[in-house]
Amino acid sequence: MKTIPNKPGVYRYYDKDGNIIYVGKAKNLKRRVSSYFNKEQTGKTRVLVSRIADIKFIVVESESEALLLENNLIKQFKPRYNIMLKDDKTYPWICIKNEPYPRVFLTRKKVNDGSEYYGPYPSVRTAHLLLDLLQSAYQIRSCKTTLLPAHVEKGKYRICLEYHIHKCSGPCEGHVSLEDYRNMIAEVREVIRGNLQGVLRELKEAMMDHASRMEFEEAQVIKEKYDLLENYRSRSTVVSSTIHNVDVFSFVDATTLFYVNYMKVAEGAVVQSHTVEIKRKLEESPEELLSLAVTELRQQFDSSSREIVLPMKLDFDLGEVTVTVPQRGDKMKLLELSRRNAMQYRMDLEKQRTLVDPERHQKRVLNQLKDALHLPVLPEVIECFDNSNFQGDYPVAAMVQFVNGKPNKSAYRHFNIKTVVGADDYATMKEVVRRRYSRLLEEEKPLPDLIVTDGGKGQMEVVRQVLQDELHVDIAIAGLVKDDRHRTREMLFGFPPKEVGIKPDSEIFRLMTQIQDEVHRFAITHHRKQFEKGFIHSELADIKGIGKATAEKLLLELKSVKAIKEASLERLASLIGPAKAKIVFDHFR
Repeated sequence: MKTIPNKPGVYRYYDKDGNIIYVGKAKNLKRRVSSYFNKEQTGKTRVLVSRIADIKFIVVESESEALLLENNLIKQFKPRYNIMLKDDKTYPWICIKNEPYPRVFLTRKKVNDGSEYYGPYPSVRTAHLLLDLLQSAYQIRSCKTTLLPAHVEKGKYRICLEYHIHKCSGPCEGHVSLEDYRNMIAEVREVIRGNLQGVLRELKEAMMDHASRMEFEEAQVIKEKYDLLENYRSRSTVVSSTIHNVDVFSFVDATTLFYVNYMKVAEGAVVQSHTVEIKRKLEESPEELLSLAVTELRQQFDSSSREIVLPMKLDFDLGEVTVTVPQRGDKMKLLELSRRNAMQYRMDLEKQRTLVDPERHQKRVLNQLKDALHLPVLPEVIECFDNSNFQGDYPVAAMVQFVNGKPNKSAYRHFNIKTVVGADDYATMKEVVRRRYSRLLEEEKPLPDLIVTDGGKGQMEVVRQVLQDELHVDIAIAGLVKDDRHRTREMLFGFPPKEVGIKPDSEIFRLMTQIQDEVHRFAITHHRKQFEKGFIHSELADIKGIGKATAEKLLLELKSVKAIKEASLERLASLIGPAKAKIVFDHFR
């Protein structure tokens, strides 16, 4: 450790077999590497540190060089504990082939032969539309013949049907010169990059020049090309004509998964958008993941933009690139558009995974819950309790069971409270938990992996007292807390209970909210049945001339039959009218 300098660079961790297990970058190598050993680590980082047998480092001139070097080393060595940006599918690229008369075509494989590749394009349809536009506007050859200028001069090639149907300019027979063909390819290159303004300006000048010399046929050919490109530009998402050549990055943090969207803006229009999903390997911060994504995606898309729009400042200097963190205006709108794309990508992926393999999707959510709560086992069976009463009358409780993230309705249970008088949630919870798990123990049935209470710290504590102090069983306990609008606000875990850092838009939070809503629905339904049953068998049901609606109104207002008996005639009349009030009053007298 003492030999590591206080300079920017890249460090590599090796295991006892000499394999690289982690690559990291640092503004200050000594401080960064020391942090792994000088402070208490948690979770997966602790496992990484326990396996480090050797450390090597490379000093570089600047922070931006460290970013690039880290990215290249990760791609080269694929260390076990590093995240890598990779997609589970191969996207198409537009290739300008390295040939004397270059072809322009779609491909899913990049060959290192000097050819130019633009993309990738998440939508094959978008790539085909652009390719069709280029074919119509420039009549680039599409045949696979390798044309050599010397052989063209000797007439060794023959034009094909593509030339006759105006889809090729016929370079094989010299109908277009090598210089003119390469000029067309230069324009094609600018169109693919999204730099349409310069191309359109040159086309318009050429069109006007031909028209001034009465060369109307040539002017018409250029006009058709101009109209095609102008129409293509108008279909792009126009943001602002004042924003030129800018890269926009935004992210959505979903606990174990992290989504980064990249948008390229050229000449005031969004010309490209691409989103990647990153799976956390350690406890990487959003800043670390975003800096890696920015470096990788700019390399992948061969970006030369000198300005990057980000939602936050990065801890690393990106060299000559200007970083903008907008608070308002057009660039803020761009950032919001990028984030919406990242959100949509995340929702689409989750929907696909659920439809294709629902069981695997649920297991993934349960694994996230297991990691968030540091549980020893996967919480395949979760049971949740809720109490319900009406001003202390008709107290009931309910329990729902979720197996592998889905409701197991055959295991749902209702509880009519037997030992508690009045509205005492803690005593009620103690009774139902004692009854539920003492019975499971007597019948030697399996216990759940996680118990969830529909309440805060107090309810969690009474559940713990019953389980650990009375029944001597150890089951993980969590608590769900609601806000003033009766929506799930936070999740508590551990003793003393602490808030678990789960984002409200995460899959875990959605599962917990579903469980809480289900147990509340189940408890309320049972309570209403008990209330109606209690009403039907109450003394009010025996009064001739008093119906169910009238009796229910009296119970809701006065809370009990005893209070109705003691009520004055005037009080009863104010609730149900003088005629019915006299009937009730006389009945109890």
